[in-house]
Amino acid sequence: MRTSNLSNRLMDTIVIVILTLLTLLCLMPIVNVVAMSFASLNEIVSGNFILWPKQLDWKAYHYIFNTGVFFSSLRNTVWITVVGTIVNLAVTSLLAYVCSRQRFSGRRMLLFMVLFSMLFSGGMIPTYLVVKATGLMNTLWALVIPTAVSAFNLLVMREFFESIHESIIESATIDGCNDLGIFFKIVLPLSIPSLATFTLFYAVSNWNQYFSAILYLNKSSLWPLQILLRQVVLIGQSDIYSQLSAGEALPMPVSTQMATVVLASAPIVVLYPFLQRYFVKGLSLGAVKG
Repeated sequence: MRTSNLSNRLMDTIVIVILTLLTLLCLMPIVNVVAMSFASLNEIVSGNFILWPKQLDWKAYHYIFNTGVFFSSLRNTVWITVVGTIVNLAVTSLLAYVCSRQRFSGRRMLLFMVLFSMLFSGGMIPTYLVVKATGLMNTLWALVIPTAVSAFNLLVMREFFESIHESIIESATIDGCNDLGIFFKIVLPLSIPSLATFTLFYAVSNWNQYFSAILYLNKSSLWPLQILLRQVVLIGQSDIYSQLSAGEALPMPVSTQMATVVLASAPIVVLYPFLQRYFVKGLSLGAVKG
């Protein structure tokens, strides 16, 4: 028994050490990006610092904040994320609720259409022509409406709605509650873990809008953060950000690039811990029928 306990403790220690090393390996690139954004010109050129610069240099962030390009892209990305996530959740939850009700006669056809769109898509060029024909080109709605529903998320949310016991729905119906009342007063309050999970999914997807923005947005004033980040990395800071006042030294291009990466990633990283407790619970509840 004593030998067994010693063996278990040794195995636990080995597992903890291995997981700690793996965690540090995963964190190293993130720490390096943040460190490079704060590194001074001398430290970048000489490469004196290994993990963290000896002296923090805020010049790259000061440079970015003193231009209107970053805040314009940030405003566009926030708009796309907030409005897009609201539209995604509204349309997905309503369709999922309709498909979860056995008494709805058209649910099989609707589910078939959802599955068909999940397996077969129209392709990039037909989608572009549809967006252009509907007048959505060079508008932020072009990044919201074509992706209003995710077929996978709809199916998972439908499974969650089906796990709600039918007797609850029947009791509300006997009390005189209509379908909209049941949906808003009973189903949605019981679905908070699932909704929080899909809020995170949709928010991350909308925040990272990139390829659709390249296709549908030709005006630089409508660029989201991901397009701005691409331009900063590929073209360079001098062609993207406006110049500072005369006589003020410009930061290193790599510092500006890393600072842009940090600022573009920080909001969604900050949002995740608030939804983390719903994440696993929401997925497990949506995948298991009650």
